[in-house]
Amino acid sequence: MTAAVLPDVLVTSRRAGLFTTAHQLIRKPAFLIAVVYVLFVIVSAFAPTLFTSWEPYDTYPEQAMLPPGADHLFGTDVYGRDLWTRVLYGSPLTIKATLLALTIAAIAGLTIGIVSGFFGGRLDAILMRIVDVLLAIPGLLLALSIVTALGYGTLPVAVAVGIGIVPGFARTTRAEVLRVKTLPYVEAARAGGASWTRVLLRHILPNSWGPVAVLTVLDAGVAILAIASLSFLGFGAAPPAAEWGTLISDGRNYLVTSWWLSLLPGLFVAILVLSLNHISKTLQELTR
Repeated sequence: MTAAVLPDVLVTSRRAGLFTTAHQLIRKPAFLIAVVYVLFVIVSAFAPTLFTSWEPYDTYPEQAMLPPGADHLFGTDVYGRDLWTRVLYGSPLTIKATLLALTIAAIAGLTIGIVSGFFGGRLDAILMRIVDVLLAIPGLLLALSIVTALGYGTLPVAVAVGIGIVPGFARTTRAEVLRVKTLPYVEAARAGGASWTRVLLRHILPNSWGPVAVLTVLDAGVAILAIASLSFLGFGAAPPAAEWGTLISDGRNYLVTSWWLSLLPGLFVAILVLSLNHISKTLQELTR
């Protein structure tokens, strides 16, 4: 098989693989439910008015501490604000912070992993020792240390969490690059006269992306938990911003009398993280 025909064969094979994967995913009800919930959270984050008619910052003292009901799905807080509305309006802050954290982790982690796995040698050893040091530090503790140095707010929290999950991306990318680099079609491309740059961009990177994509979905849940945890500790957006971790923190003093203030926002976040974990595990099973 010539080098000119090889890319067309690989493209056809990838399309057939994608069709088979999509067919398998459609037959998994739990996966579809998880995807629908994640899509709901994303849509409600950018168009919350589709799901609520209340304003997140309007106070109604006469309606303070109402339990969940038809008028207030998640009840009301100590100021009479609709808790369901505040959860929905808090979604953009956490989701944007999560996307920023994943972008930082993906760019830095992919760069380190590709350079380390592709070039190898002493450079690989140095980079991996740095990654090992970062892996030895718990991610949340590392993020807490970074955000303490950077200051409070959603942006510093996102940067801190992104740096904390870089090592996982670097390790996974390096392992995939090392695996793909030894496959026969890479050797065939090189034998056909393709440069190492073309081999990297055309063959190694596209075929190394599967496990990295699964890790991205999995780390999205990790990032959400870390961002919510830091917000719970008071490092997130300043009040009255409705951030998920802040909402959970605001209700912790009323767990006995008004359990819904912390429990329902916590369940909203927990179901989202579990959905992301289930999606990533399902994709991981299909890529094996």
